Amino acid sequence: MSFEPDVIVVGAGLAGLVATYELTSAGRRVLVVEQENRGNLGGQAFWSLGGLFFVNSPEQRRIGIRDSRELAWQDWLGSAAFDRPADEDVWGLRWAQAYVDWAATGKRQYLHDLGLRTLPMVGWAERGDGSATGHGNSVPRFHITWGTGPGVVEVFANPVLAAEKKGLVRFAFRHQVDGLLLDGPSVVGVRGSVLAPDDAARGVASSRAAVGEFEHRAPAVVVTSGGIGHNHELMRRYWPTERVGAAPAHMIAGVPAHVDGRMLAIAESAGGRVVNRDRMWAYTEGIHNWDPIWADHAIRILPGPSSMWFDAAGRRLTGMSGVPGADSIGAMRQILASGHDYSWFILTQSIIEKEFALSGSEQNPDITGRDIGFLLRSRLAKGAPGPVEAFKRHGEDFVVADSLPELVAAMNRLARGPRLDLAEIERQIVARDREVDNPFSKDVQIMAIHNGRRPRLDRFLRVAKPHRILDRAHGPLIGVRLNILSRKTLGGLQTNLDSQVLAADGTPVPGLYAAGEVAGFGGGGVHGYNALEGTFLGGCIFSGRAAGRALSRGEAGRSHRDRNG
Repeated sequence: MSFEPDVIVVGAGLAGLVATYELTSAGRRVLVVEQENRGNLGGQAFWSLGGLFFVNSPEQRRIGIRDSRELAWQDWLGSAAFDRPADEDVWGLRWAQAYVDWAATGKRQYLHDLGLRTLPMVGWAERGDGSATGHGNSVPRFHITWGTGPGVVEVFANPVLAAEKKGLVRFAFRHQVDGLLLDGPSVVGVRGSVLAPDDAARGVASSRAAVGEFEHRAPAVVVTSGGIGHNHELMRRYWPTERVGAAPAHMIAGVPAHVDGRMLAIAESAGGRVVNRDRMWAYTEGIHNWDPIWADHAIRILPGPSSMWFDAAGRRLTGMSGVPGADSIGAMRQILASGHDYSWFILTQSIIEKEFALSGSEQNPDITGRDIGFLLRSRLAKGAPGPVEAFKRHGEDFVVADSLPELVAAMNRLARGPRLDLAEIERQIVARDREVDNPFSKDVQIMAIHNGRRPRLDRFLRVAKPHRILDRAHGPLIGVRLNILSRKTLGGLQTNLDSQVLAADGTPVPGLYAAGEVAGFGGGGVHGYNALEGTFLGGCIFSGRAAGRALSRGEAGRSHRDRNG
């Protein structure tokens, strides 16, 4: 039976599923073209912790956090630092305003109506650079989905799969798009290669052997193909050397191999404009996965504020960017300024038990599996959570010792650069330890620890009681080699608020839309230079929703207020 789609969606990740959900809810027929197999439905979102950025949520208010749209917008502007407002940032800024408005109003209800639920505690990610008007979240806003990334995916995948059964959706898996079909300036379809069948498990690199070709036509194409996170050659080509330092020679991948950025160049060749190529979100707290799924598989430590942070030469990182979890880009600058692409945490058993969380759905089986009993046992039991303990025992980046001389000797065996000087490391730790005897301090990290313990749940579950690193009662000592981990593309295809891809002259490319990471999560760069966290999944949802709703109306150009009121 023939299937004539109203819209072709390229990519079956979260943004693609959201766009398809909106389209099928309006009765539109959608062909979803995806280069991987059905087992990869949901894309990168499946592997995430499921963090979502909400503003003034019931969860925040319940634990005494006072938030507002005005405070969130102040934080967003300070973090984004938009400096190309008349050109590359013109639409990113508009998307940012629209997104923060939505995060403070309809976002939570939209997801709640679909069945998504979050945990009662709210995390404080990207705590900031120490300035009220600079980078960072002034208050905790990181809401973890009950079910993590798979839970986010399923609330959209389930209705899309139901629409497939009704005949409104067709999936073309193992179809790799190589080009867009044009009729004059208008995009009217896709062409590409049919890849050999491959039943590789989710996330595992699959065959790129072509066994055929295809062409599919529709009045509109929505590109939702993701970013460049596993294309390290492309990342290094556009790496912002002048802003953060030389591109790392050693980089590990926080996303699967198929996250290659191919569709950016393909859409660009069809007339779309790619902006803010130099903006990307790599993490400094990456560790090699001891049980990898894809090549160079990396896991990010989501740290609390208490671990001491040193560059490769053994110099303690300074200011708020030297506080773990506070200022990712600021920390990156200090680390790369050493001339090396790695850094070190030194901490205690007491710190790792409370303050080490790991990114990824597979690293949080209690939350992913929605098992309350398992959650309580794993988070409240003595010792580190099971996945963290497994990394401590098996991870190549971890060393454990009973004394500082033993620890530094073991760290030096792992070093890819200079050897650490024991006397200098001890001097810095002792100086910091002298600051913890009082509930006040001039050490910015100690101040951040006390501030981090103000939210009641964080004091109980997330931030360790201040103590001396060299206090044997809190041992053993732990050293962790931290690597640069690739993750998100912050630039991309420039789009208007209907997710229409724009040409170099600022006019929409007829028939071409983009959503999610390939569009810089909206506008070609909604985050500017820094992300506030919990905003990547939300950006996929918001931009995919905008594309689906615009195409469902069959028109573009109405104001955001009209569309989202």
